[in-house]
Amino acid sequence: MKAANGGTVGQIFGLIRSGRARTRAELAAVTGLTRATVSQRVEVLMEAGLVVETKEGVSTGGRPPMVLGFNKDAGVVLAADLGATHCRLAVADLGGRPLVELPADLDIAQGPDAVLGWVQDRFEELLEEAGRSREEVWGIGVGVPGPVDFARGQAVSPPIMPGWDRVPIPERFRERFGGVPVLVDNDVNIMALGEHRVNWSDVEHLLFVKVATGIGCGIVAGGRIHRGERGAAGDIGHIRISGHEETVCRCGNVACVEAVAGGWALAKQLSGLGYPATGSRDVVGLVRAGNPAAARLVRTAGELIGEVLASLVNFFNPAVIIIGGDLAHAHEQLFAGIRSVVYQRSLPLATRHLQIVPSELDDRAGIHGAAAMVIEHVLRPETIEEMAQERIRRRAGRPAGG
Repeated sequence: MKAANGGTVGQIFGLIRSGRARTRAELAAVTGLTRATVSQRVEVLMEAGLVVETKEGVSTGGRPPMVLGFNKDAGVVLAADLGATHCRLAVADLGGRPLVELPADLDIAQGPDAVLGWVQDRFEELLEEAGRSREEVWGIGVGVPGPVDFARGQAVSPPIMPGWDRVPIPERFRERFGGVPVLVDNDVNIMALGEHRVNWSDVEHLLFVKVATGIGCGIVAGGRIHRGERGAAGDIGHIRISGHEETVCRCGNVACVEAVAGGWALAKQLSGLGYPATGSRDVVGLVRAGNPAAARLVRTAGELIGEVLASLVNFFNPAVIIIGGDLAHAHEQLFAGIRSVVYQRSLPLATRHLQIVPSELDDRAGIHGAAAMVIEHVLRPETIEEMAQERIRRRAGRPAGG
């Protein structure tokens, strides 16, 4: 269903969804299609439930036109942000708005069978709570705390995810949810995407730095997530820091910034000093309680992270650096350390308008990003076009592919 000037059903839908055209007359003017052809395309979208007539527009003479709108309730997507020790799940509408959410403690080291089985069970419960069914699920987005081969949806040699290497995560979900698209990405990438789409959509270049059990970075370049050639872009936690050659990282190397400034490393140091700390949240609790040793360690961690970020600022020149993760809640100490080093060591041109800010979405950034990731995939013009063609075949009584 493609006109000579490119007005496919998918493109018509994109114009309506973005608000660039809201009536049949506006669609005809933008695409160059006839009113009859536009009406045909719109009818297919309305039959699919993706477009609804919402209200009468302003008349230019004669009967007022009906305004067309994107029906965000046409389906739902499932979103999972899996961290090292806790997670957040959600059911969201096709506009990316979470309908129901579930935060929970979850140890990723339990392995894929236990973790993914638990996630799928909770998804079923959340769908019931939202009053939606499996048949209404359009896709699933998942973030995991390790390097990901995005094309295959597999974690690749993840340091803190024993048993997950090359596990086909999408297939596990498709078995339960009817073969819908399943996208898997690094958890920091989906956090970066969530913050960008919700709060910073007008910014082209952005870094999201997660400082929690580990340290990672999501990169938005030109308004899109930059994953690199094989999905390893942003794995800054394993950049080497000079002066810490005696510190062994969980990845097997030494002097990684994560091994000296990550939440697990700080908790280990505080535990060695006799303080009750087993993870990043305990570290933050001690800082908030006024513990001077914890405050000093977090400030130093901020300075070490700032060393890495200063190099990234000179290389990438972002407009915004967003800091998220558990340790971001130790706000004053961590941010003071980061800012002091970044502004001291980066080029003046690169820092002239640079903002270093805490995550506004906080621990909800991941589910917003996971939802946005899968929604942008399933609502692509080519995907909508395939759906339209399938509906036309069904009406004509022809088999798929016929």
